[in-house]
Amino acid sequence: MSFLLACPFCGPRPVDEYAYFGEVTKRPSGSPTLRELTEYVYFRDNLAGVQREWWQHRAGCGEWFLADRDTRTNEVLEVMLPESRKTS
Repeated sequence: MSFLLACPFCGPRPVDEYAYFGEVTKRPSGSPTLRELTEYVYFRDNLAGVQREWWQHRAGCGEWFLADRDTRTNEVLEVMLPESRKTS
């Protein structure tokens, strides 16, 4: 399935210009246990709905950014730079 994704620098482009790097996860704090590290590295929520994801515009400017995308429809609700990321 193809859809448009708007790079914060280059504007809307076909999704095949980008590399997907998965949903944004929260790093364990302090001195994490082996179980916490394993969960952080290998497990994802994989929501059926809106999730925040890492993307890179590989065939364009090369910049990394975040996108809020509905995984059921591929509708992109918002794109943002990592510095402007909202904490939840």
